[in-house]
Amino acid sequence: MQQFMSQLQHLLSAPGSGPVNWDLARQVAASQLAAAGDPAVSMYERNAVEEALRLADLWLEPASAWPSGIQNPVAWNRNEWIFKTLDVWRKLCDPVASRMVGAMGDLVPPEARAQLGPMQSMVASLGGALFGGQLGQALGSLAAEVLSAGDIGLPLGPAGTAALIPANIRAYGEGLELPEDEVRLYVALREAAHQRLFQHVPWLRGHVLSAVEMYASGIRVNREAIEEAMGRVDPTDPESMQAIALEGIFTPEDTPAQKASLARLETALALVEGWVCHVVDSAASDRLPNVVRLGEAFRRRRAAGGPAEQTFAALVGLELRPRRLREAAALWAALTQHRGIEGRDAVWGHPDLLPSDDDFADPVAFAMNDMDLSELDSFDFTAPGGVEEKAPGQSDQPGQPGPSGQSGQPGPSEETDGEGDTKS
Repeated sequence: MQQFMSQLQHLLSAPGSGPVNWDLARQVAASQLAAAGDPAVSMYERNAVEEALRLADLWLEPASAWPSGIQNPVAWNRNEWIFKTLDVWRKLCDPVASRMVGAMGDLVPPEARAQLGPMQSMVASLGGALFGGQLGQALGSLAAEVLSAGDIGLPLGPAGTAALIPANIRAYGEGLELPEDEVRLYVALREAAHQRLFQHVPWLRGHVLSAVEMYASGIRVNREAIEEAMGRVDPTDPESMQAIALEGIFTPEDTPAQKASLARLETALALVEGWVCHVVDSAASDRLPNVVRLGEAFRRRRAAGGPAEQTFAALVGLELRPRRLREAAALWAALTQHRGIEGRDAVWGHPDLLPSDDDFADPVAFAMNDMDLSELDSFDFTAPGGVEEKAPGQSDQPGQPGPSGQSGQPGPSEETDGEGDTKS
């Protein structure tokens, strides 16, 4: 028993606090990447990435109403992706993990808890170590697949930092049997489009992350799965604790509130991804020889999710796939056709202007809908993400002052000619 306790203490010796031992997670991910290989980024690759992102921004100029959102174009290796995105993963995973750790403590009979004393904290540490180890494996697998900082639709990296992972782009291009420079440029277009969207829609980052958190808050812990996993622990082999598979421990609650949270999350992910796909394909349609093939490959990749994304979903109960990606892309295309580029992007001016899940069924009707400006009276235009203030004298309609003598970009009821000029 003394030997076991010594080995257990060694297992839990990695520093860390909270429901997830993030130091252990980072160590496990790094060890996994070291075994699989994590090529260093060469100077040539860094220059190629920066050039691709600059060119992508130029191509996106006529396809978007916003200027560049890139402040720092960089190339990362796989370990850098993990390190730079860990803060967001912490924000997303800690609430789910805390319920697992709490459930592990609940497995101890009430009459035995008083006798355990300081051992109670060891149970929490064990839970944090177990989850940290599993999460490290999942992040290590994801790091070997992601192509850029915004590849899975969430704003994982630092604001304004556009990052590509050259080693993964090279491997993905080989699988598609397409030239690496063309695949790199297409990934750069997607990353640059993500940066424009999240940089110039201030409320969007919080909106997407809160949708993920709200859905995660409704995930319940399967105590039977925890008991089964813990039953596989061999007291004489501490390594058996690291090999425990936690898949299936988290399952969504089948309640109306949780279904509504899931719908909100899926709609948010689909709207972001649909906008990116539409804008990128518009910008590259007559420039990249294989743009159609690339666009279809990326849509399938995002809709299906890779093996690593599936592992992550099984671990924490979160699927980050935009299930209605094609419908969302069609909706943004309809908005571009009927309201122009300025009118399309003005929909991002406030979360209440965004299409709902029901609007996906008839994108043309949504695009042609004439919203009464009186409906905007309830909006707080001074809040972060509200419609941008314009100089006095500008108006939403020719010859008419806007609300309080101000006006925004072409509103939802207006059409533009694609160059930002309002049609009469």
